[in-house]
Amino acid sequence: MPLLPKRVKYRKQQRGKIRGVASRGNKVSFGDYALQLTEGGLLTARQIEAGRIAARQYVAREGKLYVRVFPDKPMSKKPLEQRMGKGKAEPEYWAARVKPGTVVYELAGVPRDIAKKAFVRVAHKLPFKCRFVERRGLAS
Repeated sequence: MPLLPKRVKYRKQQRGKIRGVASRGNKVSFGDYALQLTEGGLLTARQIEAGRIAARQYVAREGKLYVRVFPDKPMSKKPLEQRMGKGKAEPEYWAARVKPGTVVYELAGVPRDIAKKAFVRVAHKLPFKCRFVERRGLAS
């Protein structure tokens, strides 16, 4: 089941722009290893869930997986072959705004090689370029 907010103040949001690099959520905080984005954009709830499942299946009930982003932006889309006008469409899916440098997933309690292979599988599910990062001061 993809992530979505329990309730929101406003059903529809404007698109907005994603500028700059991440100054928050850009460090390994909870786990030992992480997957960091090198590009920014919108990450849908389905993409986040697909990456979570891929990592969970690879580590097979070992360690702890942390998902560091939450899809809180409703994205609306008009149906195909719909004429212009008639107002804004209904929300179709939920997305998370991510900037370059954002840490999306973290893993703790698994060896480095398993974490790296798990994150390679997760990176295939995401529409952005990613890199594998470790916690600072972690003895290899």
